[in-house]
This record gives sequence, C-alpha cells and structure tokens, in this order.
Amino acid sequence: MMKALNFRHLWYFRQVARDGNLTRAARVLAVSQSALSTQIRILEERLGHPLFERVGRRLVLTEAGKVALDHADAIFDMGQDLLTTLRVGSGRRQVLRVGALATLSRNFQIDFLRPCLGRANLEVVLTSGSLVELTGQLRRLELDVVLCNAAPAAGHADDLVAHRLARQPIALFGAAALQSYAGTPQDALRAHGVILPTGVSTIRVEFDALCARLGIIPSVVAEVDDMAMLRLMAREGIGLAPLPAIVVRDELEAGTLREVVRLPGIEEAFYALTFNRQFQTPVAEELIAIAAQWSL
Repeated sequence: MMKALNFRHLWYFRQVARDGNLTRAARVLAVSQSALSTQIRILEERLGHPLFERVGRRLVLTEAGKVALDHADAIFDMGQDLLTTLRVGSGRRQVLRVGALATLSRNFQIDFLRPCLGRANLEVVLTSGSLVELTGQLRRLELDVVLCNAAPAAGHADDLVAHRLARQPIALFGAAALQSYAGTPQDALRAHGVILPTGVSTIRVEFDALCARLGIIPSVVAEVDDMAMLRLMAREGIGLAPLPAIVVRDELEAGTLREVVRLPGIEEAFYALTFNRQFQTPVAEELIAIAAQWSL
C-alpha cells in the first residue's frame, strides 16, 4: 500500500514543473534549493518514478512527471472549488441547480427565478421531473432547490425543508368566446364541460371531492397531465378548466381567457424544497426569501 501523499510535496513539485528550474521555484516558494530538492526526491520515492530529467539547465518532466502534474493540477483545482463552495463572496462563477415538478406552472417557475436571471457570475440549470426523482437528486446534493405544488408526504420528507411560498385559490377559467357568466360552480358545471388535470394532481383530487359534495357529475371533455396543455385547451373554448390564476396570467391580461367562478375550498400551494444541510447555496436562499414575500 502506497504511503499517503504529502500535499506540500505536490505543491512544490507543481511549482518546479512550471518553472523548470529549482533555483527560481525555490525563490517563489521561499524555501532553500536543497530543501526543495529533498521534497522532490521524497515525492519521487513515494510514487516510484523519476519526475524530472535534466536537459541543459532545465528540468523537463518525464512521462511519469506529466501524469503527476495532471493529477496535481486537478487536486489543487478541486481544492479551490471547495473553498469557493464554502466561502461566500469569492467572486467566482456560481451555478444554481433548480428542479421543478414537470407539471408545475411555467409562470411560477420564471417568477421564482427572475430576480437572479441575467447575473454575469451565475449560471442557472433547470431540471424537470417527478417529485420522487427531484427529491432524490436534492438529497444527493445534485440540486439546490426543488419547486413543487405539494409538500412531500409523511415518510418521504426526512431531512427536507418545505418552504411554502404562496397559496392561490382555484377557479374555473374559460375562453372569452364562451360568454359564461355562471354565478355558482353548479351553474358553470351544468352549462359547460370541463378540462381536468389527471388524477395524480392535487387540483384534480380536490375538484373531484368538491363535485361529490355538490352532488354534480361533470362532463369531462379532456384530461391532461400538463398545466400548459390545460391552459391551451381552455383557450380553444371546448370547456372550463380549474386552475390557479398564475397559470393563465398572460391569457387573462390578453383577454383570451376569463375567470368564470371561484371553486370554494380549493387552493394550490407553491413550495420550494431544500435539503437540510449546513452549507446552503446563497442564491437559492435569496430567491426563497424573496418568493416568501409574494402575495399571489
């Protein structure tokens, strides 16, 4: 078994490899030339290969030396990355890794990210998937924050922190061309068919429960698993869709969709999930703090 490497030996070796001269490298490192020569010899003994050969007045790397230099560079680069990760304000480029539930409103996602978009020293990586997939990546530190519309169920929330950012009531929205002015959910659902999210959606579960309480069997004209498609189908005027207003914000402003009636007791909550670790990503913490002040 090889003895543990001394990183000072590697640091000295790296400087000699760059300078190609013991005298200059010793001056930069503020050590004596004999001490530096000794450190290089010890490293060569540890590795079992000569690292330099003399060509004229220069020290030139051997094949083993070139391999050792590649590894030394990688080791010290990783060390710098470690310092950057644990030290706030280092000025180095940061990466924010965000996971978002595949069915989550795109408007909500862009609103969350907007305060940091366009920063010169920041790259944003956005990944979509299921809640199980995303929370797994969060626990493995592959993501900094996960955006979703439901807190993890009991038994799946270990070491996760659910930051509730906002709640928004659910209403039935329809194309302006439908000219629906129902005063109650019962009237709206008797007059029009509905476009519903699939049964795995929180909105769908609560909508079905509301219909059961009201004694209504709605006419379902379509079922989709994507909020964006739900919005587009509502624009086609084929029926009403139960949605939070943020999903159809652009259509409401353009007048292509309108709110027909609120659905009592149904809300959608928006969450940011983080893993309970000592060193959180500062940008993620900043965005969560901003979003927590929303009044959607």
